[in-house]
Amino acid sequence: MSENSKKQANGKAPVFVIADPVKLMPSESAIKAARLRSLSSVSDTKPAFGHTADKDVNTDNWSPETWQGKPIVQDVIYDNAEEVEEALEKLEALPPLVSSYEICRLQQQLREAALGKAFVLQGGDCAELFDYCTEEKIESKMKILLQMSLVLIWGLKLPVVRIGRIAGQFAKPRSKLTEEINGKIIPSFRGDNINGFDLDKRTPDPARLVNAYFHSSATLNYIRTTLSSGFADLHRPFDWSLSHVQSNAVKERYQKVVTSITEGLSFMKTVGADNSSSLQSVDLFTSHEGLLLEFEQSLTRKLRDPTDNRMKWYNTSAHFLWIGDRTRQLNGAHVEYFRGITNPIGIKVGPSMKAEELTALLDVVDPDCIVGRVTLITRYGADKIKDKLPAHIRAVQETGHKVVWMSDPCHGNTKTSPCNGLKTRDFEDIMSELAAALQVHKENNSQLNGVHLELTGDAVTECIGGSEQLTHEDLTIRYDTVCDPRLSESQSLDAAFLIADWHMQGKMMSIAQVQQSYS
Repeated sequence: MSENSKKQANGKAPVFVIADPVKLMPSESAIKAARLRSLSSVSDTKPAFGHTADKDVNTDNWSPETWQGKPIVQDVIYDNAEEVEEALEKLEALPPLVSSYEICRLQQQLREAALGKAFVLQGGDCAELFDYCTEEKIESKMKILLQMSLVLIWGLKLPVVRIGRIAGQFAKPRSKLTEEINGKIIPSFRGDNINGFDLDKRTPDPARLVNAYFHSSATLNYIRTTLSSGFADLHRPFDWSLSHVQSNAVKERYQKVVTSITEGLSFMKTVGADNSSSLQSVDLFTSHEGLLLEFEQSLTRKLRDPTDNRMKWYNTSAHFLWIGDRTRQLNGAHVEYFRGITNPIGIKVGPSMKAEELTALLDVVDPDCIVGRVTLITRYGADKIKDKLPAHIRAVQETGHKVVWMSDPCHGNTKTSPCNGLKTRDFEDIMSELAAALQVHKENNSQLNGVHLELTGDAVTECIGGSEQLTHEDLTIRYDTVCDPRLSESQSLDAAFLIADWHMQGKMMSIAQVQQSYS
């Protein structure tokens, strides 16, 4: 019998040993990042663009913090280095949000897409808000992505890889880091993980980095729980309501597609061919723009690659990350960080990208020419794509890189409404760029492998046109975005139907043309 047990048996109080919890300590790289990002310890000698020789870009001496020695754009400067250190040390201690096994699954599926054996659907909010972390909003985005993917599978006769701009797409690059309101210059809203939309919350707050982690974690947890509970089970009926479609002719066209899908699923059930696990659940991968490198660094972990059992660096904040068109400088911090992670990555390609820049960039981030490692997300604008895309396709074809070609027809087609001054996009412009991407790839012995859309599962009125026939006057009905305009639920389905049409008929019809053909 122990001494404490004897004392307890004799009626004496037990002895408790109280130990202080182990204090979290930031890594040296977190301390350096905090100092780099803070007014309280800003260096007078920040790296500048053009000071890094090309021969230094592709060095093998990579680690998650080597980006700190490179020039950077779209950076965030906080008021206090100690507060940044505290946030980063917490992030370093938290567990990964995604696993190397899940990332590997996406790698395999993107390889199939690069080879023309699958199609990628990537979509979600322009900029997530913490307030979007609700059951209703998460489910609405999952539902629209699932419905769109079913339409695409039906039309393309290919598997669809589903990637959401979700569970981490908080930060947004801005053309202007400040704005003038009521005669006062204040920081622009740059995303919930940096500052708040309300004017009194515009000062960058490093505590929001940790807050972003937990909102991403909660969103991911609900996605996984919902999918494992049968949300994507094709045996359950879907709400294919087409009440939003104003034109009877367009509604008739869409209804034929819906009927074909439901009858196909019913036939499979009848003949007993619906027992596959792929009919009961699906993969839904997460993605965001890798903008805040101090956050990404803190969640970069060395994990085992399930394909070869080797330890490799993975970004565990999402399955897929991309470099924006504003942060793709060859000798810049973002390219330096991205070249070292094992995750599949995306690169936004805009009209200012030169063909030689594109191939040099591919050589840096994909030196081993891994099939599907890089997704090129083109975003030119409907009036520029035919002039810019062919040269980019030919330049990549002359290299050993086998990429996933994806069209982002939203970002290059943003305009200001003459009616109310709101930012908007015309659905016809979006589909015009997408149709041109499909055609240009075909003409250049290439293939468009996916589409990247800013969308929501809600009935917003932020983009004009579509089968709802929204006008500039309608924008104020439900203009919810705090950043760029998104396709509504109905416009997102419109896009899926029209892409399916192109693959089945060899051309993409406008909503007006669909209406005329069925009138």
